[in-house]
Amino acid sequence: MRIQWAGETEQERAAARAAHERSELAAHTTGEPLGIGNEFSEIRVSRVETRNGSRLLIESPRSGQWVALCPLELEALTWQNTATFSAMIGNPFGPLVPEKEVPTGDEARTEDSG
Repeated sequence: MRIQWAGETEQERAAARAAHERSELAAHTTGEPLGIGNEFSEIRVSRVETRNGSRLLIESPRSGQWVALCPLELEALTWQNTATFSAMIGNPFGPLVPEKEVPTGDEARTEDSG
């Protein structure tokens, strides 16, 4: 008998989608990846071409986490202060700002009408 937890199937599907998306991005790498690191972290940065233009693929080999950022998202990093980055580091593997919950049922109708 295999024990499963609530949401396990959804997490497996999301992980498979993310792995496929990362694989597709990596297949369109331009040039050689750049790796940098210190005693706390190691990352690999690659330029990838997408149908919407160039992106910077930033990967953490240790954690398996990755993100692909467009030029505007990268520029937005320059608008931040050190407190923003400290807050991000203080909440590893989680978003700085949680995604907005999508209202359902009566809640959606109430928001639409008002």
